Amino acid sequence: MLNTDWYIYLIGFVAQLLFSSRLILQWIVSERNKQVLTPKLFWEFSLVASILLFLYGYLRHDFAIMLGQTLTYYIYIRNIHLQKHWKSVHFLIRWGLIFFPAVIVIYGFNNGIFDVDNLFRNEKIPLWLLTLGIVSQVLFTFRFVYQWIYSEYKNQSSLPAGFWILSLAGSFFILTYAVIRRDPVLFIGHFMGFIIYMRNLWLIWKTNSE
Repeated sequence: MLNTDWYIYLIGFVAQLLFSSRLILQWIVSERNKQVLTPKLFWEFSLVASILLFLYGYLRHDFAIMLGQTLTYYIYIRNIHLQKHWKSVHFLIRWGLIFFPAVIVIYGFNNGIFDVDNLFRNEKIPLWLLTLGIVSQVLFTFRFVYQWIYSEYKNQSSLPAGFWILSLAGSFFILTYAVIRRDPVLFIGHFMGFIIYMRNLWLIWKTNSE
């Protein structure tokens, strides 16, 4: 029998498809130029995928997923701004994107105990597993904090080697979380990313050694 929550998984898989597409696109552009580059669509896909995965985490009552997306959401917007494409977006859409996380949080807390219990006292996610998920997401998200600081320092959007090292480490722990949580959306999305992270590190090492 088809699970009645199929639409939740559909949202999650679409989000991961966008996340994977941005990596594949970035990988193709980098392979063609023989160096790690970041096209405009990388950040645009990231932003849309982040919105969808945030919703997926909310519908799955998975605080770790929601936290991970919240921490990176505005960094995606900042990178679009650094690449000078943010102002080309209609101002109503810009303001809608800026306030989207706040609207969801306000709605969630207005639901009272129901949402708080589902997120922090969910019997399907024991405290130790929730802790693993949060630590994994924070580590994985820190790659964008590092990237943001690096890009601000260079005054241009770029993905340094440290970004890919943190991506690889964070992805490994999230894959572990996904296996224990039995979450196909997280597993499929991060398994593909894990391979691309290793390939980008190889490209960087090869470029620096020449």
